[in-house]
Amino acid sequence: MHRRRFSGIVLALITLQSAISAYSQTGALVFQTDFGLKDGAVSAMKGVAFGVSPELKQFDLTHEIPPFNIWEGAYRLEQTVAYWPAGTVFVSVVDPGVGSNRKSVVAKLKTGQFVVTPDNGTLTLLAEAPGIDSLRQIDESVNRLKGSGDSYTFHGRDVYAYTGARLAAGKISFTEVGPLLPDPVIRLPYQQATVKTGLILGNIPVLDVQYGNVWTNIRASLLATIGIHYGDTILVEILQGKKQVYRGAMLYGTTFSAVPEGKPVAYSNSLLQLAFGINMGDFASTWHVGSGNNWTVKVQKQRTDHSRAK
Repeated sequence: MHRRRFSGIVLALITLQSAISAYSQTGALVFQTDFGLKDGAVSAMKGVAFGVSPELKQFDLTHEIPPFNIWEGAYRLEQTVAYWPAGTVFVSVVDPGVGSNRKSVVAKLKTGQFVVTPDNGTLTLLAEAPGIDSLRQIDESVNRLKGSGDSYTFHGRDVYAYTGARLAAGKISFTEVGPLLPDPVIRLPYQQATVKTGLILGNIPVLDVQYGNVWTNIRASLLATIGIHYGDTILVEILQGKKQVYRGAMLYGTTFSAVPEGKPVAYSNSLLQLAFGINMGDFASTWHVGSGNNWTVKVQKQRTDHSRAK
């Protein structure tokens, strides 16, 4: 009888410990903003989080998102979130509509991470993969920094950092964030990677800004479906809206040095997606190429008969 009772107590303790672990998340809080580091905005957000719990582990994704560039914020989240464990809380603040009627939300992803952000398109790419498990609107009557009610232009500090820290530290559960939202998140339109007859269409989501390389959302493995392999020459067309910005042929190689210095090359980047660069040069600056949901790329294999590509 005593042994059975002891076993029951042990099982109850294990169950309680599991519940506490799930409730307290990982204690990891990751910040992304378009604030830069020239002033104290980011430090203020971290100070709020520290005030919630000195035990929190705080990290930076980036604070160099171009001002108001919601799309790039969406891309940097997609690029990074998968490498963090379930329970990690991301606070992403690229919020040109701060103080307006846009919703402040927390998204729980299907892989278990959380994203605290305005619902303004920032969740566009994460909604596609890994997907959003559930979405809650932040109840600012309880999840807002005390004494900040008269501040309307720094929700990154007063609402998002505060709510994210409380969630990461286990001060609140996901259900205590606020009411469940049945509607899908706001999504920015863009050209998804699509295969047509002998042609692949895609988007330029971001630039490799340090070196001027141009990254696309076209999986490198997709090239084989239209007969493109390493060593082939491909025809590339880049458009901003309907305006053609670049059109030219280049080698599809494994490295930049596959072509002479100063020549363009197509390659598979670190995310195994098609990218364009210049060996020892800056492709984006040379051809005035940008990035965002209004940039489109077309790729096809160069014809051996040298006839004009349509």
